[in-house]
Amino acid sequence: MGDRWSLLIVRDLMVRACRTFKEFQEAGEGIATNILADRLRKLAAAGIVVAEAEETDGRKVNYRLTEKGIDLAPVLLELLIWGARHEDTGAPCGVIAQMEQNREAVIAEVRRRWRERDHTPFLPRFGKNGGPTPAPTVRR
Repeated sequence: MGDRWSLLIVRDLMVRACRTFKEFQEAGEGIATNILADRLRKLAAAGIVVAEAEETDGRKVNYRLTEKGIDLAPVLLELLIWGARHEDTGAPCGVIAQMEQNREAVIAEVRRRWRERDHTPFLPRFGKNGGPTPAPTVRR
C-alpha cells in the first residue's frame, strides 16, 4: 500500500466501481499496463483484492475487494476529504462536504454496495475529463 498506484486502485474499486483491467486503465490516472498488472498481483497477494472469473465469460477477470480491502473504507474516506481540502482534486465541493458531514452513512453505503455487489459507482471521475459529477446517493 506504500505506492501511489495501489491506493488509487483500491479507491477505484471502492468508490468508482472499476472491476476490470481495462476499466482501471481508462480511469484517467495514466497507469502503465505493466505497473497496473504488478499492483493488482501485489494487492491480491496481500489479500486486499481477489481476481474472479466473469460469470458470463470465463476468459475475463473481474477484480473485487476482499473483506480486508473493504475495511480500508474509513481510511480512504478520510484521505479523500483531506485531499479535497488541501489539493485541487477536481472533486465538487458539495460532494466532499456531504461525505465529510455523513462519514458513517458514506462508509455504510460503500460497504452495502460491496456486500451486495452493486456496481453503481459511488463517485464518478472528477476533473477536466470527468464531466459533471452528481452527488452520490447515501442511504440513511
